[in-house]
Amino acid sequence: QVQLVESGGGLVQAGESLRLSCAASGISVSSSAMGWYRQFPRKQRESVAAITGGGDTLYAPSEKGRFTISRDNTKNTLYLQINSLKPEDTAVYFCGADPTIESVLNGNPWYWGLGTQVTVSS
Repeated sequence: QVQLVESGGGLVQAGESLRLSCAASGISVSSSAMGWYRQFPRKQRESVAAITGGGDTLYAPSEKGRFTISRDNTKNTLYLQINSLKPEDTAVYFCGADPTIESVLNGNPWYWGLGTQVTVSS
């Protein structure tokens, strides 16, 4: 059974940084395409960053520079580092995993976590 469990969210002030984690079980992060997504209230979920099984990283153009996706194969965990947080980053952040990067980039990974709330105060 595949499980993705996000953590690391919380209430932070604008300008601070957070590192979100996505602990995976039942799949290997080193051989899966994975992504981070966020969902604003009453909006559709959107992709912010992705990583291929080979380790190539891709970012939403608007977030390149502040967001860094990475993984630790030994811990079987995916990360998202967010720097210089802004109030408009307030959202629920999800991780997703799929055998193909295309599904991750299309926002339709087979597996989803339940999300972690990030709230940025001004």
